Amino acid sequence: VIQYQTVRYDVLPLSPISRNRLNQVKRKILVLDLDETLIHSHHDGVLRPTVRPGTPPDFILKIFYKFLGISQNLGFSPQTQVSQWYELVVFTASMEIYGCAVADKLDNNRSILNRRYYRQHCTLELGSYIKDLSVVHSDLSSIVILDNSPGAYRSHP
Repeated sequence: VIQYQTVRYDVLPLSPISRNRLNQVKRKILVLDLDETLIHSHHDGVLRPTVRPGTPPDFILKIFYKFLGISQNLGFSPQTQVSQWYELVVFTASMEIYGCAVADKLDNNRSILNRRYYRQHCTLELGSYIKDLSVVHSDLSSIVILDNSPGAYRSHP
């Protein structure tokens, strides 16, 4: 039996003391994967077991690639609030034409997802795309990665 639960996020402002402390320390870099981490997407007519049937998408994105129109139904997670604590970076194994369009939609002209890395920044190993976090920053101790696929960053245990 699959059960679904609605998640609600409370938006609480930082206190002046907390904001001052944050300004005194170097922010960590939060590397975010797109598919199945920030968003859930599927083609028209394809059902996803992770989405309650009948749930409308947050938005529909139409992408044209080599004369082929692809319509993606997308639902996404909140990222605006964490941008006050981390420098946000998108790193996806998706092709740039798709990843850029999705990141632009998520960013919504707020300039919080300015640094982006795509499939061409990955290494292909045994049929899987591996994300090399050293392209994001040379000091790996300053990076936190959020990705649904642990194998995607297996070169950085």
